[in-house]
Amino acid sequence: MSQLRKVRGFQDIYGENAKKYRYVVDKAREVFERYNFEEIILPYVEDVSLFIRSVGEETDIVQKEMYVFEDRGGRKVALRPEGTASAVRAYIEEGLYAKGGYQKLFYEGAMFRYERPQAGRYRQFHQIGAEIFGVDTPLADAELIKMVKDILDSLRIDVRLEINSLGDFDSRKLYVEKLKVFLKEREELLCDDCRKRIERNPLRVLDCKVEECKRATEDAPVILDFLSEKSAERFEKLKEYLTGLGIDYKVNPRLVRGLDYYTDTVFEFITDKIGAQGTVAAGGRYDTLVKQLGGPDTPALGFAAGIERLMLLLEELPEERSVVVVIPVISDFNLEALKTAEKLRESGIKTELVLKEGSLKSRMKLANKIKGKFVIFVSEKPELKDMGTGEQEAFDNIDDLIEVLKGRVSY
Repeated sequence: MSQLRKVRGFQDIYGENAKKYRYVVDKAREVFERYNFEEIILPYVEDVSLFIRSVGEETDIVQKEMYVFEDRGGRKVALRPEGTASAVRAYIEEGLYAKGGYQKLFYEGAMFRYERPQAGRYRQFHQIGAEIFGVDTPLADAELIKMVKDILDSLRIDVRLEINSLGDFDSRKLYVEKLKVFLKEREELLCDDCRKRIERNPLRVLDCKVEECKRATEDAPVILDFLSEKSAERFEKLKEYLTGLGIDYKVNPRLVRGLDYYTDTVFEFITDKIGAQGTVAAGGRYDTLVKQLGGPDTPALGFAAGIERLMLLLEELPEERSVVVVIPVISDFNLEALKTAEKLRESGIKTELVLKEGSLKSRMKLANKIKGKFVIFVSEKPELKDMGTGEQEAFDNIDDLIEVLKGRVSY
């Protein structure tokens, strides 16, 4: 019988990678809570129409990348490819707009896209993200960007910020018409995907990574030249706020993002350390999406960051708490060893009780393998061994030993 293997593009996260995953999520959670965001836990499966109506029927995600299937009730559903659409659906369906419309939500979890697996990109991947509903001011754009920067700074990840404005609905419509004319004149110079995008999703041509497409669109119309007065003022205010916060940025007129719902502000935090696809966190404003999905007219904005990509960029994790290993010398002291481990954990000390039977030598090998800093040998007179110095001392009782240990171990 052949060995069962995980599906291509999916992964097991364990050992050191599991520690990195949890570290990223915990650091992000600390920042979210500092900014007074509330957590929302979203379903993995949604009605497929949610993503067609929000992400856009002509986007690569909907056309090529979604995991879509029919459930036993005959409903056409999809594994979620991103979190914003689900958050908006929940905002509407659960009546969260009843609190005056203003809500700040964060989430983390798995997303699914049928893409070519590569470093930091999997078909099941994980994101942290946040959404702000009910605020129209560019002050919110600046604070969201600052919060994302705080998360990346807390992880000690070096990135650069790029920003752009896609304008409001009218600005974008006018720009897209001009862009289509430009692209049709250069259609023969574009890759096959971008030729299809001219009618379906012309903005995505500007984001194509194929060198021929980059050269062909070097002198494309610039979206910032088509902004309405309101959108232009918003963008200037955003730049003013970012400068006032001491946040360096670059205006990139070709930054368009790959989803149809964005309006006005878009941004990306980018690194050069993981190849051409170097975006680690991105987002922007989507002021028409709530109404488009059947809710009240509500301005909104948000971001998402790929956890696997952040894990790739982590330096060494902070030193872990010291592990104390408890070993009953013989089986007669097993119960006392259980009680000792319980007392240590109640004191907040990270503890490993050796459960495997065998020689003392084999159990000491395990203590070394898990990098125990101290070992407690449980017998009539318990003994404490410092694994760093090799020093060993006996105590009259376990309570005296634990009191001494508290002053030596980090916890």
